[in-house]
Amino acid sequence: MFEASIRRTPRPQDIVGMSTQTLRDTFQITQIFVPGEITGHFTDLDRLVVGGAMPTNKPIELPNHKETGRAFFLERRELGAINVGGAGRVLADGHLFALDKLDCAYLPMRTKSVSFTSDDAKNPAKFYFLSCPAHAAHPARMMKAAEATPVKLGAVETANQRTIYKFIHQGGIQSCQLVMGLTALEPGSVWNSFPPHTHCRRTEIYFYFDLGDKVLAHFFGEPAETRHLFLHNDEVALSPNWSMHFGCGTGNYKFIWGMAGENQVFDDMDAVKPTDLR
Repeated sequence: MFEASIRRTPRPQDIVGMSTQTLRDTFQITQIFVPGEITGHFTDLDRLVVGGAMPTNKPIELPNHKETGRAFFLERRELGAINVGGAGRVLADGHLFALDKLDCAYLPMRTKSVSFTSDDAKNPAKFYFLSCPAHAAHPARMMKAAEATPVKLGAVETANQRTIYKFIHQGGIQSCQLVMGLTALEPGSVWNSFPPHTHCRRTEIYFYFDLGDKVLAHFFGEPAETRHLFLHNDEVALSPNWSMHFGCGTGNYKFIWGMAGENQVFDDMDAVKPTDLR
């Protein structure tokens, strides 16, 4: 079920003396998927909720939580979900969305009833979702992975050859403030979002998956005061708006990026020179 506490974000100067475990407790979420259950983590990062639904033998209903302060969870919230497991379905106020792996569904504010189902309990769907406050309702939609326009970036020489798939954004599924998509690295490439950047106008959250038994170092913090976390498969890194967010793995992988904040412009970034990192 949803955690009762909110992940509180420290100020940049507060992380200087944090221990490794304190950094992990603050910026890392290690358990997103539990078979047959739904998890959710409230944050103070633009009031984003990070969660996962992993239905097995029966549907899982999206519950409300007192932290919403509303009669039902999406009364004043919107939600984006991307399936990273077997085939499954999302049922939202009578709208049925069949999602294969890497497909995305968007649910607007005022959606009262939401349930998640797997087509095969032995190969369950794994719905990773983000939810943020909303002040306008847009149509519920889904987008197949093949429908997302791919953007190829990077190069073999810099070990960051990757393809970006945008789902919920200004040119795709319309939302109030949520932006969501995924990035897939090619074999032999290990760096993501490098050279790094910040954007004080919005929060960003990374969910790393398809790592297998590989390990990933996620870097964050201010450019002159960097920190890192070691992440494994199906784990999340929380990035406040003052923090960079980039990573390097022991092999290729995928990650879902999600943002909420002052605008939805994907390339609204403040670049950081690699030579300025400390």
